[in-house]
Amino acid sequence: MDNEAVISKNFIEQIIDKDLAEGHCKTVKTRFPPEPNGYLHIGHAKSILLNYGLAKEYGGQFNLRFDDTNPTKEKDEFVESIKADVNWLGADFEDRLFFASDYFPIMYEAAIKLIKKGKAYVCDLSAEEIREYRGTLTEPGKNSPYRDRSIEENLELFENMKNGLYADGEKVLRAKIDMASPNINMRDPVIYRVAHQTHHRQGDAWCIYPMYDFAHPIEDATEGITHSICTLEFEDHRPLYDWVVRELEYENPPKQIEFAKLYLTNVVTGKRYIKKLVEEGIVDGWDDPRLVSLAALRRRGFTPESIRMFVDLVGVAKANSSVDYAMLEYCIREDLKLKKPRVMAVLDPIKLIIDNYPEGQTEMLDVDNNLENPELGTRKVPFSRELYVERDDFMEEPPKKYYRLFPGNEVRLMNAYFVTCTGCVKDADGNVTEVHCTYDPETKSGSGFTGRKVKGTIHWVSAADAITAQVRLYENIVDEEKGVYNEDGSLNLNPDSLKVIDKCYLEPSLKSAKAYDSFQFVRNGYFCVDCKDSTEDNLVFNRIVSLKSSFKLK
Repeated sequence: MDNEAVISKNFIEQIIDKDLAEGHCKTVKTRFPPEPNGYLHIGHAKSILLNYGLAKEYGGQFNLRFDDTNPTKEKDEFVESIKADVNWLGADFEDRLFFASDYFPIMYEAAIKLIKKGKAYVCDLSAEEIREYRGTLTEPGKNSPYRDRSIEENLELFENMKNGLYADGEKVLRAKIDMASPNINMRDPVIYRVAHQTHHRQGDAWCIYPMYDFAHPIEDATEGITHSICTLEFEDHRPLYDWVVRELEYENPPKQIEFAKLYLTNVVTGKRYIKKLVEEGIVDGWDDPRLVSLAALRRRGFTPESIRMFVDLVGVAKANSSVDYAMLEYCIREDLKLKKPRVMAVLDPIKLIIDNYPEGQTEMLDVDNNLENPELGTRKVPFSRELYVERDDFMEEPPKKYYRLFPGNEVRLMNAYFVTCTGCVKDADGNVTEVHCTYDPETKSGSGFTGRKVKGTIHWVSAADAITAQVRLYENIVDEEKGVYNEDGSLNLNPDSLKVIDKCYLEPSLKSAKAYDSFQFVRNGYFCVDCKDSTEDNLVFNRIVSLKSSFKLK
């Protein structure tokens, strides 16, 4: 059994088990370290839940830390959206909310320490010259002419950088490592640059800012992080991460471990692309339900449980791979199907009149909220002579195997009676405006009637009692057949990604629906009350997902 338990663990858990057993750490402490330069997307959910899950599994701690070392792109708006996303997913960081910018004094002192050890120097080369000196994957770099400045000179120049004596790009501080290293990241990387930019939290207190590869290991070590879990693109940066914590002589240094990113097929996750969509008004914000930002998924009606299920199904691996968006849709269907009431809503209405039903009469029918989950109970739904049904539930001249309404055919009105279609009324242009039928009062649902069977069942809404709502039907924002990107790198947008139906008819039980409430609209899919545009007087529903799935769980 012990061997089976080890095999079932992912490679990160196996590393942690070994570190605990060998005494490299006594507990587990992880962090999620986003840069607040945009909204989080579905890929970030994997990192959040992985880091939080590991801390929880081992009885450790999980930190939320904003890596705000680049003032040119960071905003408080993004900080607040990220906090909301992490909380929504249930990754509880308790009171451990940190900002890299709070560690700027520590990072500055760390840079001074490296200079005093002869491990860092101020360089006057331009960014372009630094690239030229760096060499290539097959050729070593060459030393900067400023590499052998004295410790005293470097200390003075670095202080001058901090005091604002130089323009942006005029000087940088570089780590002194090895310009012939086979790993280009180790060829005297820049660790501080001059940037006269106002920081979203620190204001103008600093005009020098640390580079990510220098700042991140210091942040981890300062917080006592034991395992710095990051994505595969940082694998080549790990030697620099280890160099920083070693040269700064941290006790119990954190260990960096890389895992594969989560890639979804045919979706847009790049921040610059989403930013452009927002700025050009193609979407109505970072939380537009056609996007896969976590805010967008939440607004569309996805649940934290469905995201967690999705991340669990994807698993933790060392090799990059892509996952079909249909898997995410499968997860939300699985989460909602037993939780949500199944209600009647008519999206493309046409009036159905039962000619032999008493005028002015309304019956309150008992309807199960969810046939698969009796615990959700029942509700009362009004039934009357005039109803709304879906326009495509009637055809004057139907094809074979069409079992819904057509002249002479009998169907069941869901939860109500059998009705037989007798004909229709058309306008001057030949469009059907009313469908007429008669009902059999002996066939009421629940009455035990067994006299005959019908092949078709259709849903309906009582015309006198119906409430109206706007319904939004979403498709992928990119054209899946042509691919996400055009040859010039622009997005290949789907012109039909949003269909707005301004006047749908819903059963009156939905009148009190509030933001984020979700339901299964019978035969139409799962829908959620929009959190931005819906009001008590003007309900707006977003389709979360259709009922049919192309995804099969292996």
